[in-house]
Amino acid sequence: MDFTPHTAADVERMLGTLGLADIGDLFAHLPADVRLDRELSLPPPMAEAEVMGHLRSLAERNASHLVCFAGGGIYDHFLPPVVRALTLRPEFVTSYTPYQSEVSQGVLQALYEYQSMVAAVTGLPVANASLYDGATAALEAVNLAVGATGRQAVWISRGLSPRAREVVATFARARGLTIVEHPLAGGRTAWQEDAGPDPAVVLFSQPNYLGVVEEYGPAVSLAHGRGALAAASVDPMLLGILASPGAAGCDLALGEGQPLGAPLSFGGPGLGLFATSEALMRRIPGRLVGRTVDEDGRLAYTLTLRTREQDIRREKASSNICTNQGLNALGAAVHLAWLGPKGLAEVGRQSIQKAHYLATRLAEIPGVSLPLAAPFAREFALSLPQEPEAVVAAMAGRGYLAGIPLSGDYPELGSALLVAVTERRTRAELDGYAAALQEVLADA
Repeated sequence: MDFTPHTAADVERMLGTLGLADIGDLFAHLPADVRLDRELSLPPPMAEAEVMGHLRSLAERNASHLVCFAGGGIYDHFLPPVVRALTLRPEFVTSYTPYQSEVSQGVLQALYEYQSMVAAVTGLPVANASLYDGATAALEAVNLAVGATGRQAVWISRGLSPRAREVVATFARARGLTIVEHPLAGGRTAWQEDAGPDPAVVLFSQPNYLGVVEEYGPAVSLAHGRGALAAASVDPMLLGILASPGAAGCDLALGEGQPLGAPLSFGGPGLGLFATSEALMRRIPGRLVGRTVDEDGRLAYTLTLRTREQDIRREKASSNICTNQGLNALGAAVHLAWLGPKGLAEVGRQSIQKAHYLATRLAEIPGVSLPLAAPFAREFALSLPQEPEAVVAAMAGRGYLAGIPLSGDYPELGSALLVAVTERRTRAELDGYAAALQEVLADA
């Protein structure tokens, strides 16, 4: 193979073969507003040591020291060292898809254990080997429901994550589906029972994006009364405290699994949780790992179900998803095993108690209030007398990542901030946040 750098003559020959006059003609089909109209601003060549130093200086500009009160699906929970110790082992880091079960028993067993734990915490009997993230899981819940019911409408709570709603809306446009969004009233979903057309699925979040604890009953009853599936997007770190979707009668459970076994890492990677009933098992997206015995009677693991792979007809596939977040699923399994049922409940309990303590402290600051009266879990909306973006910037200067501005996604709340609290936050950090916010508002 010739690795000789291309010369100007080589470029000329290529353009002549293509019938083009200039290298820019290769990109003429692109809209002008997406083409770069200047030379790339690149530094001069550097030695490897210089590159490492340059990258280090860029990394030091990140404000990684901020105490995190931001959430919205990605949370700053304590990550036990055993998770990193196991997920960084080369047999897991370097492995890919376990097509050959005879040489992939360790990976397959890890995924089987992950599935078993997700099934246990969601209260549903079948969980897959994971999806890409929470938004993908929401899309796949819609896809499953449309295939199972043959209907073309999707009822979604406005309390579902805005990012998940955007992903589902993109999918719906491509599939010609009708999205019926149900509003919030006082923070909870106000289901419109007389809405139409009949839905394939009723999709909501527990708790919802604003941290409000929804009631399972109205959503499940509405879905089943209209012949639809009920799907709940859940926070896995609260499943030790709140009722599980399976126990509440939901047909599908999904969610963002990042809080289990993954650091913040600038917002990713995520992990899509997905579980369902036995009746819907053959429509489950992605893949399913099963446990059996080999011809010698020894315990063995294998890929039992794959919805879209090389060994089936893709046009008959129930989903286009053909892989999973194996390393993240391993981390989630290790984290859940480390916590155990009591530990998971304690994480949820501490997060809720500390969130309520902070909310009470913040509501005492002049001009600050809690706009929603509904019960909330570990996240809550906070009304501010100033624009939330400015408050977030000022709080960063005092060492706090204050939260997520809500004015773009929920303008009806006015100048509001979404504040999240996990078990990691100490009393000193909670009090410090309240003091810093009071200073910021007073200074302005």
